[in-house]
Amino acid sequence: MAQWRDTMEQLVRDRERALLSYAYLVCGDAVQAQDLVQDALVRTFSRERPGLTSLKAEGYVRRAITSSYVDGYRRQQRWQRVQHLFKPDAVAPDRFGQVEAGSDVADALATLPPRVRACVVLRFFDDLTVPQIGRQLGIAPGTVKRYLSDGLGQLELALGPLEDATVEDRRAADERTGL
Repeated sequence: MAQWRDTMEQLVRDRERALLSYAYLVCGDAVQAQDLVQDALVRTFSRERPGLTSLKAEGYVRRAITSSYVDGYRRQQRWQRVQHLFKPDAVAPDRFGQVEAGSDVADALATLPPRVRACVVLRFFDDLTVPQIGRQLGIAPGTVKRYLSDGLGQLELALGPLEDATVEDRRAADERTGL
């Protein structure tokens, strides 16, 4: 029992900042990122996993972050379809609006739909291959490719042309792996 606690404490002590940054890239909101990391830690360490090292635990936590984000989005979509049934007719508008994001990339990522955003983050920030992204999100590789294409197109519109070397390097790597 003490082993999982030691593993969790080491992970939080050594990689908390990286996990929070990753969660922020996935969701685009600092408070939600903290919640995602907390939920992911609970999911990862709520049951015994024999031989769990800090490195393996980080992989579990990262996957749980993206899964929690996508699951939360799905719940929100279901709620939006029925929430009109529970609302009074007159609702006051939100006068505060959204807080301005700190960077152009964060702003551009925020415009992407959740699945597209998750695919882009997993591909370019986690450096996963298309099949790995498909397995992690439970979708077909062709769907991942479509989401990546759509996401890159939207990001290019928001940020300008992407660096050719990076795109060419990724294409060459995908061709070598048969993607």
